[in-house]
Amino acid sequence: MTETSQGRATMGRIFPMVTLVAGAVALDQVIKWLVETRLTYHEFVPVMPMLALYRTWNEGIAFSLLREMPDTWLLALTALVIVFVAYLWWRNPPGRGIAHVGYALIISGALGNLIDRAVYGHVVDYILFHTETWSFAVFNLADSFISVGAALIVLDELVVVMRHRKSRQ
Repeated sequence: MTETSQGRATMGRIFPMVTLVAGAVALDQVIKWLVETRLTYHEFVPVMPMLALYRTWNEGIAFSLLREMPDTWLLALTALVIVFVAYLWWRNPPGRGIAHVGYALIISGALGNLIDRAVYGHVVDYILFHTETWSFAVFNLADSFISVGAALIVLDELVVVMRHRKSRQ
């Protein structure tokens, strides 16, 4: 493969990823802006049974861990490392579309929450699953991207294992 065709192949793989990441981050940020400008802080807004909007801020990482940390620069650095590592894993091996979408979603979620830290000094959370006696941690679309991305990577690995087993038979 010539250097030019190899460069085109790489761009052909990167362009869809960049488009997905840019679109997902933009959607996440628009929704967070709407939440910050339209919802009252800590006001419960029922959407449907077991689902509500509830604007709150996460000053830590997942489930508000490390929220007492005085500086958010370490949390921002952690997000940048996650983006970098996910990109490195995305690069290899080619041809693993499900995993590549998963890595792109993880990058999108990490960038979305990183932008929150830079703009607001905290992450904007607003989705609440609940019952009368239980509630899940309040989260946002970026968190969902990270979770779905991780699930897609696991699914891809399972598909690879199943293909490998089938080819050995």
